[in-house]
Amino acid sequence: MVVPKKIVCRCEDITEEEIIRAIELGYTDMESLKRFVGFSTGLCQGKSCTELVMGILARKTGKSIEELYPTVARPPANPVYFKLLVGESDEEEE
Repeated sequence: MVVPKKIVCRCEDITEEEIIRAIELGYTDMESLKRFVGFSTGLCQGKSCTELVMGILARKTGKSIEELYPTVARPPANPVYFKLLVGESDEEEE
């Protein structure tokens, strides 16, 4: 019988097993866990996975959710307009 993977971070395709393995290696705070595993670094910036990871970390370490701090958000230093990435169009819009 194949046990399905439990995806915790859909953006980065990180499983619950990967989170647990990292905790067992000693990454027992949210920031170091994020840096080691890479959750909350995708498009949603942790909106769907941060609470899941906090729950796993609390369960594995015996800490309460209140003792855990979410990771620091790091938006791009200089936002770039999408039109700069696409470039100018040679065709006129109708």
